[in-house]
Amino acid sequence: MATEVLLMADVSGVGNEGEVVKVSDGYARNYLLPRNLGAPVNKATQRRLAKLQIDRSAERASAVASSRALASKLAQASCTITVKVGEGERLYGSVTEGDIVDALKVQGLALDRQQIVLAEPIKELGVFEVKVKLDQAIDATLKVWVVEE
Repeated sequence: MATEVLLMADVSGVGNEGEVVKVSDGYARNYLLPRNLGAPVNKATQRRLAKLQIDRSAERASAVASSRALASKLAQASCTITVKVGEGERLYGSVTEGDIVDALKVQGLALDRQQIVLAEPIKELGVFEVKVKLDQAIDATLKVWVVEE
């Protein structure tokens, strides 16, 4: 049998917030309802969903504003990372996302390691443009200087 459920949040493979979907009874009873990802279809849950969407949109607007402010700071900032170098100017080890985050903490810029986008760790001296993913639609570019110790 199938049950109609109003989704209270985006559920991968099922649907997006606010949609009415048909799912199996067990999936609704054992997964969606206990985790507050879905609710039975009625007027009360539709009102609750409308209030949740208003609250989330306000939170989203403030998060976007703070991300834009941080993006403007990052565009003007740069960080210098000193590393030990061997023969032929090859680094001992590499510069990773964690090293960049630590260098930015010193400057008062707090980022998470997952926000730094590196295709592969930096293994040579020089100046690198590193992409920072602050939000779904907001990216910034940071200059990273890797210099010899």
